Amino acid sequence: MKVCMILEGSYPYVRGGVSSWMHQYIQAMPQIEFVLWCIGADSKDKDKFKYELPDNVVSVEQVFLNDALKVESKCTKKLVLDPYQKRELKKLLTCENFNWDVLFKILVYDEFEIQDLLLCEDFFNLMKEVCMEGNLEVSFSEYFYTIRSMLLPVLYVIKGNVPEADIYHSTATGYSGIIGSLATWKNNKPYILTEHGIYTREREEELLQATWVLPEMRQYWIKLFYLFSNCAYEKAAAVTALFPKANITQQELGCSPEKTRVIANGVHYERFKNIPLKKSDGWIDIGAVIRIAKIKDVKTLIYSFMECKNYMQGSRKKIRLHIMGDVDDKEYFEECKLIIEQNYIEDVIFTGVVNVIEYMEKIDFTILTSISEGQPLSVLESFAARRPCVTTDVGCCRELLEGVGDDNLGMAGICVPPMHKEKLALAMKELCEDDNKRLKMGETGQKRVEKYYTHEISMKQYADMYEEVLKNWR
Repeated sequence: MKVCMILEGSYPYVRGGVSSWMHQYIQAMPQIEFVLWCIGADSKDKDKFKYELPDNVVSVEQVFLNDALKVESKCTKKLVLDPYQKRELKKLLTCENFNWDVLFKILVYDEFEIQDLLLCEDFFNLMKEVCMEGNLEVSFSEYFYTIRSMLLPVLYVIKGNVPEADIYHSTATGYSGIIGSLATWKNNKPYILTEHGIYTREREEELLQATWVLPEMRQYWIKLFYLFSNCAYEKAAAVTALFPKANITQQELGCSPEKTRVIANGVHYERFKNIPLKKSDGWIDIGAVIRIAKIKDVKTLIYSFMECKNYMQGSRKKIRLHIMGDVDDKEYFEECKLIIEQNYIEDVIFTGVVNVIEYMEKIDFTILTSISEGQPLSVLESFAARRPCVTTDVGCCRELLEGVGDDNLGMAGICVPPMHKEKLALAMKELCEDDNKRLKMGETGQKRVEKYYTHEISMKQYADMYEEVLKNWR
């Protein structure tokens, strides 16, 4: 069996999160040949892999969105749109319920180039219609170039090479969802979608805060990503999420309930279960296994740690914060370091990339302050090593800490609202001061992982899904 994994902005270019999961996933299935179809932002990252690819990765197809800007701005042949194509493409321009097959046919079967579409008279007239009918408070030139910048990367990935495979499997909607949908449409092979977080909602949050977007065009950008998810949900044979609430969100966004299923993350329990607890040395060491990125809200983590130190002044226990992970956003990293410098915060250690299994021996408990998550592996790894966790109430973190369904094991940590530095600081203080609670919660977390969240359980479910989807494919 050959599976094409479609990856956007993750493996093998960055470490942590979905990338770590993907690397372990491929290693766990040596019986399967994997093709990687990787979408990156900038072609300067070509071949700059952060992982040594496993032997069962047989090929890598790389696509970079910034290369769309290098497409020649001239037509190769005249494109005349028929009435149906005009109606559907107008829906694309208004970001309504659009039939993506229309674009696939024009660019793939009919072999028109990107500029043949963008610069053809019919498409230009559609843009003028939409701009006038929408009563937008932007000039037509602003509208034209915004729409062009929105569509160029989409059209570029559609025009790319489609690798041969028995199954196509993407780890998000977005651009990866579009080309997964293209692959199943073109090659008549099943497409599977796995969402670790809800991509559409994450992009919406980013766009609402983005300063580079024209305010009048912000909703167009947001609706475009909703169109991406509609396409992926429609074309996918199966859609998985990491926890039940995410399945409900997928259905609210338009996915058919019969396609959805839960396959939880799992960790290598055997690697973590025998890590010794840290010996008492007068310090309480808090670990954050995170990438340095805005979505992880490292700034709130630092401020909360500062508050916790203030609360614990005069205590016999001293505290340290170890931030373990790669730098995704260098500018954001510098801002974090500036906060530490300006507030004279001591005992914050940026370790860079570490061997988490080895480093866990230095840690008493862990913390995760993300503003968005799916089902974080770092929390499960912390539990497997008998370390409780303080988390923000995002994704399924509360379910991991408190249990769900027939899980009555008890509490394995403390869950607080995102971006709430006072409550985060108080939660840290509680675990720093109460040794017995910390140890009991750690034992609960370890039992929960052993029963529900091992790597073996998760991988078997994915392998079974592959067999099921192939068997039932039309």
